[in-house]
Amino acid sequence: MLKILVVGLGYVGTANAVLLSQHNEVTCFDLDISKSNNLIKGISPIEDKDISKYLSSKKLNLKSADNFPTEIDNFDFVIIATSTNYDIETNKFNTTSIEQTLESIQNSKSNPTVIIRSTVPVGYVNIVQKKFPDLEIIFVPEFLREGKALNDSLNPSRIVIGSHSEKGKEFAKLLIEASLNTEVQTIYTNSTEAESSKLFSNAYLAMRVTFFNELDSFAMSKGLNTKEIIKSVSLDPRIGDFYNNPSFGYGGYCLPKDTKQLLANFDKVPQKIMEAIIESNSMRKDFIGLEIAKLKPTTVGVYKLIMKEGSDNIRESSMQGIIKRVKAKGIRVIVYEPLIKDKQFFNSEVYQDLELFKKDADLILCNRSHLELNDVQDKIFTRDLFNQD
Repeated sequence: MLKILVVGLGYVGTANAVLLSQHNEVTCFDLDISKSNNLIKGISPIEDKDISKYLSSKKLNLKSADNFPTEIDNFDFVIIATSTNYDIETNKFNTTSIEQTLESIQNSKSNPTVIIRSTVPVGYVNIVQKKFPDLEIIFVPEFLREGKALNDSLNPSRIVIGSHSEKGKEFAKLLIEASLNTEVQTIYTNSTEAESSKLFSNAYLAMRVTFFNELDSFAMSKGLNTKEIIKSVSLDPRIGDFYNNPSFGYGGYCLPKDTKQLLANFDKVPQKIMEAIIESNSMRKDFIGLEIAKLKPTTVGVYKLIMKEGSDNIRESSMQGIIKRVKAKGIRVIVYEPLIKDKQFFNSEVYQDLELFKKDADLILCNRSHLELNDVQDKIFTRDLFNQD
């Protein structure tokens, strides 16, 4: 049994803490102390059914730290999973939280192996490794979906370790031991290649979203049946019948910031696709806004801001972009989102009563269909053709 410290309890950190605490002693720390305290009480700080299930049914070795532990040498691994939001002013991820954590570890004059699972710019680990030469710093990208982070940790598609060291191999074994897929393919590579694999993976997913959204925009403009076209295209085994459901655009925590960071990393390298992905996503919202305006609604109701079912994340959701475009047309917007307790969201009234919301809206926008709206299908505007993410 190893001792592991997890810093940052978003969906990545929480999933890692629960996963590894099956066989190891895991201490959790977050600047929001309530997150770690709730976690050891069996309350998940994020929306994830599998995490809640494991907290209530599994014997997990979880501990909470109210302050950043000073005895870092007691830990074999420190996993950093803090947020790295994209800063439009610097044109790169804000990695301050990672560096602050590394400084705290260095000041403790101890030598645990540091695993960075936060998403970082390409070349980042090489930079901080020079700044903190006494620490072994390994980047291990995560490929987790919000709302299904523990499920994806238990059933990993692959494990990528940005190091060829023995500690890197030891951490890979920890992940495999805790998963349900002991035959998962593990790739050992340099840190920069591992960083690139994370950003390019998300860029490809964003590209796939924008491709099928542009297909849908074309079909809508020409009066064609989008669903029939997508089914025909997707039956080609080289393309695949998955991740092809049109939407109002990609959003959430990862895809918007990761595509922007990858574009910034290209710098003077010739490219067209990376820039086009970001522009296409913005154009899709413009197109949807115009299509809504054509219907001449008096009051548009927005059914939930979350980026997808099973998530509690409304950051950069595509629906927020649609709201701005609809309101710019002078159309009244009302919102139904149980996650928002305020009475207003960007000057739009927030309803807590679903039935009243359905009554007051003459057009209801939903990025993904829901049984709650079955009785008002004549009011629904959605591009969800397959009833799936």
